[in-house]
Amino acid sequence: MKIIKTALAASLVSLLGVSSAQAQLSNNEVRIGYLADMSGIYRDLGGPNGLEALRMAVEDFGGRVNGQPIRILSADDRNSPDVASSTVRQWIERDNVDMVQGLVASSVTIAATRVMNGTNTLGLVNGSAASSITNEHCTPNHIHWAYDTYPLAHGTAAAILAEGGQNWFILTADYAFGHALENDVRAVVESQGGRVVNTVRHPLATNDFSSYILQAQASGAQVVGLANAGSDTVNSIITAGEFGLTHSGQTVAALLLFLNDVHALGVETAQGTQLVTGWYWDMNPEARAWADRFYARTNARPSMVQAGIYSSTMHYLRGVEATGSDRAADVRAWMAENPINDMFAQGGYVREDGRMVHDMYLARVKTPAESTGPWDLYEIVRTIPGDEAYRPLADSVCSLVNR
Repeated sequence: MKIIKTALAASLVSLLGVSSAQAQLSNNEVRIGYLADMSGIYRDLGGPNGLEALRMAVEDFGGRVNGQPIRILSADDRNSPDVASSTVRQWIERDNVDMVQGLVASSVTIAATRVMNGTNTLGLVNGSAASSITNEHCTPNHIHWAYDTYPLAHGTAAAILAEGGQNWFILTADYAFGHALENDVRAVVESQGGRVVNTVRHPLATNDFSSYILQAQASGAQVVGLANAGSDTVNSIITAGEFGLTHSGQTVAALLLFLNDVHALGVETAQGTQLVTGWYWDMNPEARAWADRFYARTNARPSMVQAGIYSSTMHYLRGVEATGSDRAADVRAWMAENPINDMFAQGGYVREDGRMVHDMYLARVKTPAESTGPWDLYEIVRTIPGDEAYRPLADSVCSLVNR
């Protein structure tokens, strides 16, 4: 009888706990807004397939949290900070969105996180690269998940400097992400005795890179660093090939090259290129298994951004379930207190500045002879431990960091 009473009491406590959890979920559901470039130059990084990764996470979680449904809204930010700000504000004020996911162009992300910070809404940043997002632009209401410019610059630049590439010309996308990457590269180059001989900035979504590549060629720099992304990087590499930069002895360093970029270029063009990535679909059995499911839905292999969207959404939903709350402060605190061990990262953790720290990887693009298929693109050369990859907190200017 005592055992039965104890069991009944435990069941009652459990039911009351669930009821309490449900009561704390606003609007009796969890609402997630997916904001990304759905039609422009960053479409392949997150875009519609990033939305599919988000849907996979919601489905894998069971479609509900503590008995309450999960609802997804989505919008195209058109790479516009103004569009991002107005969309996020409308989502929060009219649609009661609890969390915003995706967030690609860094200027868009900075604008959107300002709105979220003013309304105590949580943002999970996966597409943006600027390390300033958890440095001077940090807030208590967002987490930067997949990667940022600090390890990209340090990993790629350090490898090239070690091979004797001392003099650099940097071609930079003229907005927050490009500026951050340029600054991070410059810091690495100059700290290791190298020199940046010149920098040139180009508008986002430039069609003709001829004049920029000619300037790079004329500079005499050993290394031409591309501080851009998406189709801008692809077009820069194609133009550099047309002008014979590598044949004349210059090294082209793509500082942010995504899987879909290499796939578009082909291994014949991109072979031998070294790059730093936060994840690769074929890096281990867990990543491969998830990537196979993703491929069955999209007919494409996932980028690290899309994998990060899935991973961060699952961790978020676990936080909502565990705390019984969709309040940004409650869930963010839980996410920071619990490690990330999944198909994206092992032993990952969220720092006080909002940076999710996880291992990064130096990869080399395979040769045509090494590649066994259209998506068999990378060889992982080495692992960069997370605590070495990201900006040390001692160097941070984030207001959330305890001194």
